[in-house]
Amino acid sequence: MLRYAARRVAAAVLVVFGVTLATFLLMHLEPGDPAEAVLGIHATPSAIAALNHQWGLTSSVPVQLGHFLAQSFRGDLGQSYIYNVSVASLIGARIGQTAALVAVATVFAVIISVPLSALAASRQNGLADHVVRAVSVVGLALPAFWFGIVLIEIFAVHLHILPVGGAGSGFAGHLEALLLPGLTASFAMAPILVRSLRVGMLEVMDADFIAVARAKGLSGSRVLFAHVARNALVPTVTLLGLNIAYLIGSTVIVEDVFNLNGLGSLLLSSILNRDFPVVQAITLVLGTAVVLLNLATDLLAARLDPRIRLR
Repeated sequence: MLRYAARRVAAAVLVVFGVTLATFLLMHLEPGDPAEAVLGIHATPSAIAALNHQWGLTSSVPVQLGHFLAQSFRGDLGQSYIYNVSVASLIGARIGQTAALVAVATVFAVIISVPLSALAASRQNGLADHVVRAVSVVGLALPAFWFGIVLIEIFAVHLHILPVGGAGSGFAGHLEALLLPGLTASFAMAPILVRSLRVGMLEVMDADFIAVARAKGLSGSRVLFAHVARNALVPTVTLLGLNIAYLIGSTVIVEDVFNLNGLGSLLLSSILNRDFPVVQAITLVLGTAVVLLNLATDLLAARLDPRIRLR
């Protein structure tokens, strides 16, 4: 297990370096001048050139890359061109909102997926199975932001149960404000998880040890959750990790719908304003988070199924 973990950590470090390098190069290939975006279209060429020189953008790309890598290695994410504050402070003020959104969405996705998958697998080709499969297909076809607007219309506008948007105040207020966005974000994950876990459960239910468990007189629910669901978790855990990783990088739409000041909205505004340090830092942080999440998923899957690490 230690050798397997060491190999996965080494691969994760290489991926993070690749993400850092690709982010820097892609940002410098993007058209537009950050100094002109800050000073405005009426700025003189001398003022634009002076600001570019102050930011170090007049140096060659390899020199800028070396400076960026050295800063990143020291944990210095630079200074924002637009906000004129440290990038670390900007990210630190918003990363909690995005992390909380991802966590709530993951909890909702698991709460929705496990019971529906168990219901469909235990009623194979029955009415419940067909309904669950049809709902999951519809869920895959509908965009998450549309579902979010529907939730706002029902729970905020008509029923006045939950807030329309914003972050709320206090722990209870933050949690209440994240219910609708979290449910909206989980809507993109739950259908995939339901289909994967259902298929995994059906495959496990045909195994010999399940027949032995039933022959021992174990109840259907105990066989389903203690034996079937546990052995069907490995592919679902991997798929859940991939979907959480996708969700980390795609929260911008949900944050925009519910007016949440997370990393997604900051990333979008920074791209529009050519704020290179902020875009590079957010991409690096999100990329690192995705790599660490995939690493944790691989290690958890190897822990659940020793055959993975033996291969």
